[in-house]
Amino acid sequence: MTNTNATLTRRQLLSRSAAAGAAFVVGTGYVASTSAAWAMEVQHLQPTTMATLIQMARDIYPHDHVADEFYAAAVKGYDSEENAETVEAGIAALNAAAEGKGYASYIDVGWERDRVDILRSMENSAFFQAVRGGLVTGLYNQKAVWPLFGYEGESYSQGGYLNHGFDDINWV
Repeated sequence: MTNTNATLTRRQLLSRSAAAGAAFVVGTGYVASTSAAWAMEVQHLQPTTMATLIQMARDIYPHDHVADEFYAAAVKGYDSEENAETVEAGIAALNAAAEGKGYASYIDVGWERDRVDILRSMENSAFFQAVRGGLVTGLYNQKAVWPLFGYEGESYSQGGYLNHGFDDINWV
């Protein structure tokens, strides 16, 4: 089997990502996880931009028990023709802030505390506020995430919360 730079076998993808110690593998038109079996196609954003956006989402709403694939799904909507220019500019500003702290880019910042400091430096920007606001629904409205937080879903169809789980908490 012959390989070109545009196509990789699964084995090559995993070996390259493990060797690099990266959280994401970025290729032509895709972002893939190095620790789980998921990948996403990117059509309007640069793959490195999408990988940075996923890391930014994780840093804004950090949940160790929530997999990167849910953060990727939450920011997938930014990969559109109408958002591309704004997102690319916002990630460029984020990378510039990281460069100002001595890093090559935001995604190269190894410590979460350092990434959060960079995010705090730009938390008043329109880009940051748009991403943060979009994540509230983009992340937490995914039904597959609900069980990770113990949320059982809506109760109206089951008689409301008074008759369905209102008093089943044991920590009060």
